[in-house]
Parts: sequence; structure tokens; C-alpha cells
Amino acid sequence: MPNVDVIIFGGGIAGLWTMHEASRRGYRCLLLEAFALGSGQTVASQGIIHGGLKYTLQGMMTGSARRIREMPSIWRKSLAGEQLPDLSQTEIRSNNCYLWRTESLSSRLGMFGAKMGLQVVPKNLTPDEVPDLLSGCPGSIGQMDEQVISPYSLIQNLADAFPDQIFQYDPKSLKFIHDPSGKLTAVQIQAPDGTPTTIQTAAVLLTAGSGNETLLKLAHPDSTVQQQNRMQKRPLHMALVRGTLPPFNGHCVDGAKTRVTITSDIDCQGRTVWQIGGQVAETGVTMNRRELIEHAVRELSASIPGLELNGLEWNSYTVDRAEGATKTGHRPETPQILQAGNLLTAWPTKLALAPQLAEDVCERLSEIPVVPTSVDDSWKSELAQFSRPQVALPPWETAVDWVRLDEPFSQGEAA
Repeated sequence: MPNVDVIIFGGGIAGLWTMHEASRRGYRCLLLEAFALGSGQTVASQGIIHGGLKYTLQGMMTGSARRIREMPSIWRKSLAGEQLPDLSQTEIRSNNCYLWRTESLSSRLGMFGAKMGLQVVPKNLTPDEVPDLLSGCPGSIGQMDEQVISPYSLIQNLADAFPDQIFQYDPKSLKFIHDPSGKLTAVQIQAPDGTPTTIQTAAVLLTAGSGNETLLKLAHPDSTVQQQNRMQKRPLHMALVRGTLPPFNGHCVDGAKTRVTITSDIDCQGRTVWQIGGQVAETGVTMNRRELIEHAVRELSASIPGLELNGLEWNSYTVDRAEGATKTGHRPETPQILQAGNLLTAWPTKLALAPQLAEDVCERLSEIPVVPTSVDDSWKSELAQFSRPQVALPPWETAVDWVRLDEPFSQGEAA
């Protein structure tokens, strides 16, 4: 019977980064993914390694800003291959993000850098340094040393380090096994040949995003009431636009919010694709696809004067941000970990906070306590028949029915 220290459910950024950190500390880790690696929140994210600026827009150093301000330097070292996990094979879309306003930015930049204590401080650009795309914008233009990465290549990079420790499983066959005291002792999944396979473990970690809710109920079928309201979902409705656009990554700040956040990539046919988030995606949850696209067009036109939008194709996608529940329903200030004996359930809240979550999880493991066992790879051969999950494609590669502004929307677009 295979025997490991930790079984991790969920192959997004939270599960994979934690697997790296736990393995570095000597834990024998197995990761199980029901669908595709990164599916859901990770591959749908914009890939910005936030440094805290967007969380200080209300003029205060929030918990989110304090926890996230150290993250860019951690990511930067990993992306350069200078520390583990080695992310040198991850595609870096850009080494910085532009920051601009529809009004003057200079006073705001000074406040953020001097009063907020951020590690990544905005830099005011000279007129010669301003990109052509923003040349028509009023006020100062800033630049943040926030890297923008490809979530798809990030997941591929992280997963490649564990070729024989990441497997796909059928969620319909999953069973959690407890001892008489209620402690989790093993997980049972069905092998490709149909036979049940039981894997002993000292602890279980759930990092499956919105899938955590179902896994929690399955792990504790007799305590459903206790598990209620432990997770919340905050939806986003993101806009996509592709065509003859320049590569661009940045935030248009409007008061205490990011009016639009733009990140770009190249699709499989060589077209530039922009993901449009920020307040556009927040407001978009109340809109159907057509309304969101029309709203995104208006917001882009207002945020970037002179931007040519003719001939472009548009689409949208929805994604839930699954998090530990808060009393207000607002975004949690820090990574969230729930503990029930040797079962941990975790949410990083933001892509950039994955390193912090991994450290927090490992501290919990040591407190349970779960002691790293001696190196023994024999368990890996016992699971060799299980298949490895693929990496989920970016949303623009799976989106269908792209539309042009000069074409009528198809029937049902208002749904």
C-alpha cells in the first residue's frame, strides 16, 4: 500500500507551490487533480505578481498590502532560477506594469511610495519613457516593477519538477478513510483498471479552489453543518479582446479602485490577446456577455484616449474567486487555512501570495505534527498506472463565438 506524508488535492498555484515547499522540507508529497492542472482560478488569472499598491488605494496599509509587499522579490528570485522553486522556465510576459490615471498621478505616487512602506514603489516616467499607447493620457504615467507571467507556463514549470508524483483521479470514486477516532488515515481512488487503490497518509491538504467545498463535505460527511459557510465565492466576468493590439500590461487607477487592469499574451495563431480585469470585471458580474463587452469598450476608450478598437474580436469568461469566508463577504486580508485535525483546507486569495500560503501550510504540518519521513520512493512505482493530468489551456484558447463590434451578436447573447 502506498504511504506518503501529505496528499494534496488541487493542481493550481496553491497546491503546486506548497508541494515544492513541503518537498523541500523533506515531506513525501502526492498531488491529485480531478481535471486539468491550473483549471479554474489559476489559468484564468492575469498573472500579475502584485506588490501591494492596489490594496493601498484607500490610503491605508491593509493586511493584504502588508502580506503581499514581500512577494515580488520572492517571485523574482524564483523566476530568475536563484532559489526554489526554480521558475526559470516560466514565461515572463513583462517585467513591469504601467500605472496611469485619468487625472494627475504624481501626488498619489508620492503617497504610496513614502507613506505606505511598499517594497515595490511606483516610478514616475519622463515624457520620453511613456509608451505610445498612453501618450494621450493626462497627468503623470508611472511604472511598477510588478512582473507579469504566463499562468499556463507557470503551472507547466511547477509540475515538471514532479513527473511521478502528480496524478489524475476520478472524483466519483474518491473516498476518505478515517480511524475510529475520526482521524484521516488514507485516501482511496480508483485505478485505471477499475481496482480501488488505497494510499495511506499522515495529512491531507485541500487546495482545489471552489472544489474545496465538495471535498470538505466528502472528508467529513457527518459534520456537514460544521463545514457550512467556511468558503465564499466572489465572481468575476472578464473581457477578452484580440487582434492588432500592442503588448501591454498595466492598471488605470480611478480613485480607490483600478478602473481597468490590462494584461496581454499571444494566442496559438500569433494574435495579441488582452485580458481586461479590474473594476470592469467586478461590475461585469451583473451583465450578460454583450453588455460586458460594450462596457469594456467604453472603459477602454475612456482610459486610453485614441485607442483604435476597429477590427478587433471580443469575448468574455467568468471565474469564481474561491476564498475562506469572511463576515463581510469581502476579500480576506491574508491567505486562509482551515484545520480539522490532520485535514487542512487552504486558499491563497491571490496568485502572488502562494509562497506565503505554502510556508503557512508547512508550519501547520509541523504543529499537527507531521514528521518528514526518510526518503523512500517505492510508493511511486505503486501509482505508476495512474495518468498525469494535462495543463489547462488559457481562457482565450477555449473561448468560442468571438464577435466584432460591427457585427450583430448571435441569438442568446443576452443570456
